[in-house]
Amino acid sequence: MIRVGISGYGNLGRGVEAALTLCPDMKLTAVFTRRNPQSLSIATPGVPVVAETEVAGYADQIDVMILCGGSATDLPVQGPAYAKLFNTIDSFDTHARIPEYFSAMDHALKESGHFGIISVGWDPGLFSLNRMMAGAILPDGHDYTFWGRGVSQGHSDAIRRISGVLDAKQYTVPIESAVDAVRSGQNPDLSVREKHLRECWVVAEEGADLAEIERQIVTMPNYFDEYDIIVHFISLEELRRDHSGMPHGGFVIRSGKTAQGESCTVEYSLKLGSNPQFTASVLVAYARAAARLAAAGETGAHSVFDIAPALLSPKTPEELRRTML
Repeated sequence: MIRVGISGYGNLGRGVEAALTLCPDMKLTAVFTRRNPQSLSIATPGVPVVAETEVAGYADQIDVMILCGGSATDLPVQGPAYAKLFNTIDSFDTHARIPEYFSAMDHALKESGHFGIISVGWDPGLFSLNRMMAGAILPDGHDYTFWGRGVSQGHSDAIRRISGVLDAKQYTVPIESAVDAVRSGQNPDLSVREKHLRECWVVAEEGADLAEIERQIVTMPNYFDEYDIIVHFISLEELRRDHSGMPHGGFVIRSGKTAQGESCTVEYSLKLGSNPQFTASVLVAYARAAARLAAAGETGAHSVFDIAPALLSPKTPEELRRTML
Protein backbone atom coordinates (compact mmCIF):
# COMPACT_ATOMS: atom_id res chain seq x y z
CA MET A 1 0.00 0.00 0.00
CA ILE A 2 1.47 3.35 -1.09
CA ARG A 3 1.04 6.01 1.59
CA VAL A 4 0.28 9.44 0.11
CA GLY A 5 0.35 12.93 1.60
CA ILE A 6 -1.30 16.00 0.09
CA SER A 7 0.16 19.48 0.58
CA GLY A 8 -2.47 22.11 -0.16
CA TYR A 9 -6.22 21.56 -0.20
CA GLY A 10 -7.53 23.75 -2.99
CA ASN A 11 -9.10 22.51 -6.22
CA LEU A 12 -6.08 20.37 -7.06
CA GLY A 13 -5.67 18.93 -3.57
CA ARG A 14 -9.34 17.97 -3.42
CA GLY A 15 -8.97 16.36 -6.85
CA VAL A 16 -6.03 14.28 -5.63
CA GLU A 17 -8.03 13.13 -2.61
CA ALA A 18 -10.88 12.04 -4.87
CA ALA A 19 -8.56 10.32 -7.39
CA LEU A 20 -7.03 8.20 -4.63
CA THR A 21 -10.42 6.58 -3.99
CA LEU A 22 -10.08 4.83 -7.37
CA CYS A 23 -6.66 3.40 -6.49
CA PRO A 24 -6.85 0.35 -4.20
CA ASP A 25 -3.05 0.21 -3.97
CA MET A 26 -2.81 3.74 -2.52
CA LYS A 27 -4.13 5.44 0.61
CA LEU A 28 -4.24 9.00 1.90
CA THR A 29 -2.22 9.42 5.10
CA ALA A 30 -2.56 13.16 5.84
CA VAL A 31 -3.46 16.53 4.34
CA PHE A 32 -1.16 19.48 5.11
CA THR A 33 -2.32 23.09 5.01
CA ARG A 34 -1.18 26.64 5.72
CA ARG A 35 -4.67 27.41 6.94
CA ASN A 36 -6.02 26.58 10.38
CA PRO A 37 -6.43 22.78 10.22
CA GLN A 38 -9.64 23.05 12.24
CA SER A 39 -11.17 25.11 9.43
CA LEU A 40 -10.87 22.30 6.87
CA SER A 41 -13.30 19.42 6.50
CA ILE A 42 -11.94 16.82 4.09
CA ALA A 43 -13.83 13.99 2.40
CA THR A 44 -11.78 11.05 3.72
CA PRO A 45 -12.88 9.84 7.17
CA GLY A 46 -10.16 9.38 9.76
CA VAL A 47 -7.40 11.18 7.86
CA PRO A 48 -5.78 14.01 9.83
CA VAL A 49 -5.52 17.58 8.59
CA VAL A 50 -2.17 18.93 9.78
CA ALA A 51 -0.62 22.36 9.90
CA GLU A 52 2.19 22.73 7.37
CA THR A 53 4.54 23.67 10.21
CA GLU A 54 4.16 20.12 11.58
CA VAL A 55 5.01 18.33 8.32
CA ALA A 56 8.45 17.11 9.47
CA GLY A 57 6.79 14.82 12.00
CA TYR A 58 5.33 12.76 9.14
CA ALA A 59 8.59 12.14 7.27
CA ASP A 60 8.55 8.39 8.00
CA GLN A 61 4.79 7.93 7.46
CA ILE A 62 4.46 9.02 3.82
CA ASP A 63 5.86 7.29 0.73
CA VAL A 64 5.17 10.17 -1.63
CA MET A 65 3.99 13.74 -1.05
CA ILE A 66 1.84 15.33 -3.77
CA LEU A 67 2.45 19.09 -3.81
CA CYS A 68 -0.69 20.98 -4.82
CA GLY A 69 0.49 24.58 -4.50
CA GLY A 70 0.61 27.11 -7.31
CA SER A 71 3.56 27.51 -9.64
CA ALA A 72 3.83 31.29 -9.40
CA THR A 73 4.99 31.57 -5.78
CA ASP A 74 4.25 28.35 -3.85
CA LEU A 75 6.18 25.56 -5.53
CA PRO A 76 9.51 27.39 -6.01
CA VAL A 77 9.69 27.61 -2.20
CA GLN A 78 7.70 24.56 -1.11
CA GLY A 79 9.19 22.10 -3.61
CA PRO A 80 12.80 22.14 -2.39
CA ALA A 81 11.65 22.38 1.26
CA TYR A 82 9.45 19.27 0.99
CA ALA A 83 12.12 17.45 -1.04
CA LYS A 84 14.31 17.44 2.06
CA LEU A 85 11.71 15.28 3.83
CA PHE A 86 9.78 13.30 1.20
CA ASN A 87 9.63 11.80 -2.24
CA THR A 88 7.58 14.35 -4.19
CA ILE A 89 5.27 14.91 -7.15
CA ASP A 90 4.25 18.36 -8.38
CA SER A 91 2.58 20.08 -11.31
CA PHE A 92 4.95 23.05 -11.76
CA ASP A 93 3.76 24.59 -15.03
CA THR A 94 5.71 27.79 -15.66
CA HIS A 95 7.34 26.40 -18.81
CA ALA A 96 10.10 29.02 -19.07
CA ARG A 97 11.29 28.30 -15.53
CA ILE A 98 11.21 24.48 -15.63
CA PRO A 99 15.01 24.09 -16.09
CA GLU A 100 15.64 26.37 -13.10
CA TYR A 101 13.03 24.58 -10.97
CA PHE A 102 14.33 21.15 -11.99
CA SER A 103 17.84 22.12 -10.91
CA ALA A 104 16.65 23.29 -7.48
CA MET A 105 14.58 20.15 -6.95
CA ASP A 106 17.33 17.82 -8.18
CA HIS A 107 19.80 19.32 -5.72
CA ALA A 108 17.39 19.06 -2.77
CA LEU A 109 16.24 15.53 -3.61
CA LYS A 110 19.72 14.12 -4.16
CA GLU A 111 21.02 15.78 -1.01
CA SER A 112 18.27 14.14 1.04
CA GLY A 113 18.23 10.82 -0.82
CA HIS A 114 14.68 11.26 -2.09
CA PHE A 115 13.02 10.86 -5.49
CA GLY A 116 10.77 13.37 -7.25
CA ILE A 117 8.94 13.98 -10.52
CA ILE A 118 8.32 17.61 -11.49
CA SER A 119 5.87 19.26 -13.89
CA VAL A 120 3.39 16.38 -13.91
CA GLY A 121 0.00 17.05 -15.50
CA TRP A 122 -1.31 17.31 -19.02
CA ASP A 123 0.80 20.28 -20.16
CA PRO A 124 3.51 20.08 -19.08
CA GLY A 125 3.16 16.32 -18.81
CA LEU A 126 1.11 14.27 -21.24
CA PHE A 127 1.36 16.87 -24.00
CA SER A 128 5.12 17.00 -23.47
CA LEU A 129 5.36 13.24 -24.00
CA ASN A 130 3.36 13.44 -27.21
CA ARG A 131 5.49 16.30 -28.55
CA MET A 132 8.63 14.29 -27.83
CA MET A 133 7.35 11.04 -29.32
CA ALA A 134 5.94 12.60 -32.50
CA GLY A 135 9.16 14.55 -33.03
CA ALA A 136 11.27 11.43 -32.65
CA ILE A 137 9.10 9.56 -35.16
CA LEU A 138 8.74 12.44 -37.66
CA PRO A 139 11.99 14.42 -37.40
CA ASP A 140 11.10 16.35 -40.57
CA GLY A 141 8.15 18.31 -39.25
CA HIS A 142 6.73 20.98 -36.98
CA ASP A 143 5.06 20.88 -33.54
CA TYR A 144 1.97 22.90 -32.68
CA THR A 145 0.24 23.03 -29.31
CA PHE A 146 -3.14 24.63 -28.76
CA TRP A 147 -4.87 24.97 -25.38
CA GLY A 148 -8.52 25.57 -24.64
CA ARG A 149 -10.97 26.95 -24.76
CA GLY A 150 -10.67 26.47 -21.04
CA VAL A 151 -9.71 27.76 -17.61
CA SER A 152 -5.99 27.88 -16.87
CA GLN A 153 -5.43 27.25 -13.15
CA GLY A 154 -1.91 28.66 -13.18
CA HIS A 155 -2.83 31.84 -15.01
CA SER A 156 -5.94 32.36 -12.89
CA ASP A 157 -3.83 31.94 -9.75
CA ALA A 158 -1.28 34.44 -11.07
CA ILE A 159 -4.02 37.07 -11.50
CA ARG A 160 -5.35 36.41 -8.00
CA ARG A 161 -1.89 37.21 -6.61
CA ILE A 162 -2.14 40.81 -7.87
CA SER A 163 -2.87 43.35 -5.16
CA GLY A 164 -6.50 44.50 -5.32
CA VAL A 165 -7.85 41.28 -6.92
CA LEU A 166 -10.44 39.29 -4.95
CA ASP A 167 -10.90 36.47 -7.46
CA ALA A 168 -10.33 35.73 -11.14
CA LYS A 169 -10.70 33.18 -13.92
CA GLN A 170 -8.60 33.15 -17.07
CA TYR A 171 -9.64 31.38 -20.26
CA THR A 172 -7.11 30.35 -22.88
CA VAL A 173 -8.69 30.57 -26.33
CA PRO A 174 -7.20 29.04 -29.54
CA ILE A 175 -7.36 31.23 -32.63
CA GLU A 176 -9.36 29.21 -35.13
CA SER A 177 -7.59 30.47 -38.26
CA ALA A 178 -4.29 29.23 -36.84
CA VAL A 179 -5.74 25.82 -35.98
CA ASP A 180 -7.21 25.44 -39.47
CA ALA A 181 -3.89 26.32 -41.10
CA VAL A 182 -2.06 23.67 -39.08
CA ARG A 183 -4.60 20.92 -39.67
CA SER A 184 -4.58 21.59 -43.41
CA GLY A 185 -0.83 20.88 -43.52
CA GLN A 186 0.32 24.43 -44.30
CA ASN A 187 2.97 24.28 -41.53
CA PRO A 188 2.65 27.99 -40.73
CA ASP A 189 5.25 29.81 -38.67
CA LEU A 190 3.08 31.07 -35.80
CA SER A 191 4.04 33.37 -32.96
CA VAL A 192 2.60 32.81 -29.46
CA ARG A 193 0.29 35.77 -30.07
CA GLU A 194 -1.00 34.27 -33.33
CA LYS A 195 -2.01 30.96 -31.72
CA HIS A 196 -4.00 32.03 -28.63
CA LEU A 197 -5.59 34.91 -26.84
CA ARG A 198 -6.19 35.09 -23.10
CA GLU A 199 -9.51 36.26 -21.70
CA CYS A 200 -9.58 37.33 -18.04
CA TRP A 201 -12.61 37.74 -15.80
CA VAL A 202 -11.56 39.67 -12.70
CA VAL A 203 -13.28 40.60 -9.44
CA ALA A 204 -11.54 43.61 -7.91
CA GLU A 205 -11.65 44.84 -4.35
CA GLU A 206 -13.79 47.91 -3.75
CA GLY A 207 -11.79 51.02 -4.59
CA ALA A 208 -9.00 49.11 -6.34
CA ASP A 209 -7.17 50.75 -9.24
CA LEU A 210 -8.61 48.83 -12.20
CA ALA A 211 -6.20 50.34 -14.71
CA GLU A 212 -3.24 49.25 -12.59
CA ILE A 213 -4.60 45.72 -12.19
CA GLU A 214 -5.06 45.46 -15.96
CA ARG A 215 -1.56 46.83 -16.55
CA GLN A 216 -0.06 44.22 -14.25
CA ILE A 217 -1.96 41.44 -16.01
CA VAL A 218 -1.03 42.36 -19.58
CA THR A 219 2.65 42.94 -18.73
CA MET A 220 3.16 39.87 -16.49
CA PRO A 221 6.22 37.94 -17.75
CA ASN A 222 5.90 34.20 -18.49
CA TYR A 223 2.10 34.44 -18.23
CA PHE A 224 0.54 37.26 -20.29
CA ASP A 225 3.08 39.60 -21.86
CA GLU A 226 3.36 37.68 -25.16
CA TYR A 227 -0.40 37.42 -25.81
CA ASP A 228 -3.35 39.57 -26.81
CA ILE A 229 -5.37 39.99 -23.62
CA ILE A 230 -9.02 40.77 -22.94
CA VAL A 231 -9.76 41.85 -19.36
CA HIS A 232 -13.32 42.02 -17.99
CA PHE A 233 -14.06 43.39 -14.52
CA ILE A 234 -17.17 41.77 -13.05
CA SER A 235 -18.85 41.24 -9.69
CA LEU A 236 -18.20 38.25 -7.46
CA GLU A 237 -21.78 37.14 -8.02
CA GLU A 238 -21.27 37.15 -11.80
CA LEU A 239 -18.04 35.17 -11.46
CA ARG A 240 -19.72 32.52 -9.32
CA ARG A 241 -22.77 32.36 -11.59
CA ASP A 242 -21.08 32.30 -14.99
CA HIS A 243 -17.54 31.00 -14.37
CA SER A 244 -17.76 28.40 -11.60
CA GLY A 245 -16.62 25.47 -13.75
CA MET A 246 -13.05 24.44 -14.54
CA PRO A 247 -13.19 22.98 -18.08
CA HIS A 248 -10.10 22.80 -20.24
CA GLY A 249 -8.37 20.77 -22.93
CA GLY A 250 -6.38 21.20 -26.08
CA PHE A 251 -4.39 19.35 -28.68
CA VAL A 252 -0.84 18.69 -29.83
CA ILE A 253 -0.24 18.37 -33.56
CA ARG A 254 2.92 17.20 -35.34
CA SER A 255 2.79 17.84 -39.08
CA GLY A 256 5.64 16.31 -41.05
CA LYS A 257 6.92 14.05 -43.79
CA THR A 258 8.47 10.60 -43.88
CA ALA A 259 11.93 10.08 -45.37
CA GLN A 260 10.27 9.41 -48.74
CA GLY A 261 8.18 12.57 -48.63
CA GLU A 262 4.79 11.25 -47.55
CA SER A 263 2.79 13.75 -45.46
CA CYS A 264 1.74 12.61 -41.99
CA THR A 265 -0.10 14.34 -39.15
CA VAL A 266 -0.11 13.13 -35.56
CA GLU A 267 -2.71 14.67 -33.24
CA TYR A 268 -3.36 14.06 -29.53
CA SER A 269 -6.28 15.83 -27.89
CA LEU A 270 -7.95 16.18 -24.51
CA LYS A 271 -11.43 17.46 -23.64
CA LEU A 272 -11.63 17.91 -19.88
CA GLY A 273 -14.75 18.56 -17.86
CA SER A 274 -12.53 19.54 -14.94
CA ASN A 275 -8.95 20.70 -15.36
CA PRO A 276 -7.94 20.21 -11.69
CA GLN A 277 -9.62 16.82 -11.38
CA PHE A 278 -7.88 15.48 -14.48
CA THR A 279 -4.54 16.99 -13.47
CA ALA A 280 -4.96 15.40 -10.05
CA SER A 281 -5.56 12.02 -11.69
CA VAL A 282 -2.30 12.36 -13.62
CA LEU A 283 -0.45 13.31 -10.43
CA VAL A 284 -1.75 10.22 -8.64
CA ALA A 285 -0.66 7.88 -11.45
CA TYR A 286 2.84 9.38 -11.39
CA ALA A 287 2.87 9.20 -7.59
CA ARG A 288 2.57 5.42 -7.98
CA ALA A 289 5.61 5.45 -10.28
CA ALA A 290 7.57 7.67 -7.89
CA ALA A 291 6.90 5.37 -4.93
CA ARG A 292 8.04 2.35 -6.94
CA LEU A 293 11.24 4.01 -8.15
CA ALA A 294 12.05 5.41 -4.71
CA ALA A 295 11.62 1.93 -3.23
CA ALA A 296 14.12 0.68 -5.83
CA GLY A 297 16.68 3.21 -4.57
CA GLU A 298 16.38 5.90 -7.25
CA THR A 299 16.99 9.51 -6.17
CA GLY A 300 16.93 13.02 -7.65
CA ALA A 301 14.50 14.96 -9.82
CA HIS A 302 12.92 13.54 -12.95
CA SER A 303 10.36 14.56 -15.56
CA VAL A 304 7.70 12.58 -17.38
CA PHE A 305 10.28 11.85 -20.09
CA ASP A 306 12.21 9.69 -17.63
CA ILE A 307 9.37 7.49 -16.37
CA ALA A 308 8.50 4.16 -18.00
CA PRO A 309 4.75 4.10 -18.79
CA ALA A 310 4.25 0.70 -17.15
CA LEU A 311 5.14 2.20 -13.77
CA LEU A 312 2.01 4.38 -13.87
CA SER A 313 -0.34 1.41 -13.97
CA PRO A 314 -1.51 -0.72 -11.04
CA LYS A 315 -1.44 -3.70 -13.43
CA THR A 316 1.53 -6.05 -13.49
CA PRO A 317 3.78 -6.16 -16.58
CA GLU A 318 2.24 -9.55 -17.43
CA GLU A 319 -1.29 -8.10 -17.25
CA LEU A 320 -0.31 -5.17 -19.42
CA ARG A 321 1.20 -7.38 -22.10
CA ARG A 322 -1.82 -9.69 -22.07
CA THR A 323 -4.56 -7.05 -22.07
CA MET A 324 -3.15 -3.91 -23.71
CA LEU A 325 -0.19 -4.71 -25.93
